[in-house]
Amino acid sequence: MRRGVPLIAAGAAVALAVAACGGSSGGGGSAAASGTPGPNAGQTVAIVGYSVPKPAYDALEAAFLKTDAGKGVKFSETFGASGTESKAVAAGQKADFVAFSLDPDMTRLVPKFVASGWNADANRGQISDSVVVIAVRKGNPKHITGWDDLIKPGVKIVTPDPASSGSAKWNILAAYEHVIAEGGTDADAQTYLTSFFKNVVSKPSSGADATTTFTQGTGDVLISYENEAIGARQKGTSLDYVVPKESFLIENPVAVTLTANSAAKAFLDFARSDAGQAIFASKGFRPVDQNVTVGTVAGASDPSKPFPTVAKLTTIADLGGWSKVNKEFFDADNGIVTKIENATG
Repeated sequence: MRRGVPLIAAGAAVALAVAACGGSSGGGGSAAASGTPGPNAGQTVAIVGYSVPKPAYDALEAAFLKTDAGKGVKFSETFGASGTESKAVAAGQKADFVAFSLDPDMTRLVPKFVASGWNADANRGQISDSVVVIAVRKGNPKHITGWDDLIKPGVKIVTPDPASSGSAKWNILAAYEHVIAEGGTDADAQTYLTSFFKNVVSKPSSGADATTTFTQGTGDVLISYENEAIGARQKGTSLDYVVPKESFLIENPVAVTLTANSAAKAFLDFARSDAGQAIFASKGFRPVDQNVTVGTVAGASDPSKPFPTVAKLTTIADLGGWSKVNKEFFDADNGIVTKIENATG
């Protein structure tokens, strides 16, 4: 199983996810169809996660309830900024299933709340992928084609706050690394990022809040996940988005907690199954499993080819992993991004 650039073929409609969900989560649909209690009936799965994938989890829960393993299961949800929700679980908030924007928000919980082997599966604990995109007003009135257009005079940028949001970190790394991908130096990338932050007019606390801020009228561009832009369009929001030729692979981890019930474990299995991954795709996420066939995705710029190949897609592994990146870029005192933010106000 790969962990790299997701190249996903278009094919059968993602409606197969609902049709196939009975057999994909560990058993056929007999209990669900007959109305008899499932093996996990009466259990409640407490989901705590970052805000962006809530529509995908809502759809996953509905499909899971139709399976043997999901018959009679209930869910509770808490969604917010990734770092904020991770810290809440670390402080004792009830959670059975945790879903974050990036690995450090998961590893914060190891080993007290999440087992050290949480990422031992074929996809290293990741449940979905995406890429950083640039959302623009309908019709792209500022004629944004890529990263270099964002530092032009008068372009107003919305991107979440890296102090609380995992989405923000992906966004900023994508902006920085596009300079390196074009042959620039670290000094060039820092100069670019300084100009970038001078054009930032709003830094909401989470990716979802940033989308709300943008759709309510603030800014000319929103730096966001591809799936977030697709999801906004699925809801009828009037915006377009640009997949830049240089972007960053967003990898989102999940795990069950040490105290998780059997329903939570079955739900994780379902989310990892072909049916679960097809549901993620229908909400604009790139499945972590290349073998999952993706059909038409409503809201994508090209619904029949929803996930275009990015010419230069940087990964966190390319930069040495999150421990190195967080220290170098986001350290509260000496991080590259921290210093630039402080200098630009």
